[in-house]
Amino acid sequence: MKETVRITGPAEEQGPTPEELLVEVARGDQDAFAALYDAVCGPVLGLVRSVLRDPAQSEEVAQEVLVEVWRTAARFRPDRGGAMAWVMTLAHRRAVDRVRSVQAASERERRAALLDHTPAFDSVTEQVEARLEREQVRRCMGGLTEVQRQSVTLAYYRGLTYREVAELLSLPLGTAKTRLRDGLIRLRDCLGVAS
Repeated sequence: MKETVRITGPAEEQGPTPEELLVEVARGDQDAFAALYDAVCGPVLGLVRSVLRDPAQSEEVAQEVLVEVWRTAARFRPDRGGAMAWVMTLAHRRAVDRVRSVQAASERERRAALLDHTPAFDSVTEQVEARLEREQVRRCMGGLTEVQRQSVTLAYYRGLTYREVAELLSLPLGTAKTRLRDGLIRLRDCLGVAS
């Protein structure tokens, strides 16, 4: 049997590399982008789908990545790595961002649902508690000296300043301050409020 030897011509030329295509895309070459798109769209979609697991979202994110490649091709630096690594890094980052966004939205919805399940405002309970607190304050106010009670009443219920309280009660300013402070301390102790 005779062996045939096939002689071929010069090596067939391959198309431009992804790095060369990105340089042309950075210059606005749409044909270069179409060629780059064909070269990277499969791997980009595969990577995004492995992160997101949702086919519809994966396609959407892959499309966003390829649009970003078109818009930001000028940022590619061949001295820092290959074009494919650059594109895949963009894809991975965008996919992770989507996962985080979905998780954040889910957490917001969960918190909103918890807020919707809070018990309704009970006005009767609120009125009873307020009445009990008022009665306790009245009882404690009854335990103050007359000057302390007047000082607290003028300062907190009528909103007067120390000086105005002192003038109304005909007391020196320092004495009015002391009576008010002592009255508030006794009220705090009577009401059981922690300082």
